[in-house]
Amino acid sequence: MFSALAESMSDTTSVVEILRRVLGAASALVPTADLVGVSLADAEGGFHSPIRGDALVTRLDELQLRFGEGPCVAATRATGPGIVYSPDVRADPLLGRWGSAAARAGINAALAVGLFPHSAPPRAGALSFYSHRAHGLDSADRDVAVILAAHVGAALVMARATSAAEARSAHLETALATRDVIGQAKGILMERQGIGADEAFATLRSASQRMNVKLADVARTLVDRRRDR
Repeated sequence: MFSALAESMSDTTSVVEILRRVLGAASALVPTADLVGVSLADAEGGFHSPIRGDALVTRLDELQLRFGEGPCVAATRATGPGIVYSPDVRADPLLGRWGSAAARAGINAALAVGLFPHSAPPRAGALSFYSHRAHGLDSADRDVAVILAAHVGAALVMARATSAAEARSAHLETALATRDVIGQAKGILMERQGIGADEAFATLRSASQRMNVKLADVARTLVDRRRDR
């Protein structure tokens, strides 16, 4: 099952799609969990899920954000592998007000593992499992959760690396296109005015400064007008 999950995540660079596939696998691999969620940390220190899943999972995430405590919060801050297991959330002092609120909502056991389980805290998010029954999750579930979190982390790293490479490639293509159009505009000025390359570039730069328009846009306008004739 884990090899199939790794293979399924290798053909997409979409973070949302990766998380959707992980949640599907998590539900199958941890059948004792009634609900499964994944939360990503944001720049403000809060949590959000890019996937709109079960309404109760969303509510549990909102409560963690409000109280600043809960299994996902604790898992992202914990040292070691970042595992937080609470067989009885109402009685767990680590979960505080969140535990009481979760119990009132019908959740009595919780398990969360920080993404990138072997990295230093604070981590980028957490994978969470919830059970309506106290002691409804066990040590075997914890082992599976750690492996799943590692898979999620690896897939997210690959997705981000691919996105960064694509962004760099797009930036390079834009830079090359800009250089090309400036070269064409210089050639037009050199032909029309009988001037050298440096003087043609200085003319373009001067026009750019006078009109408060990017040099590339000035060059593109000149080239487009030449083509329209």
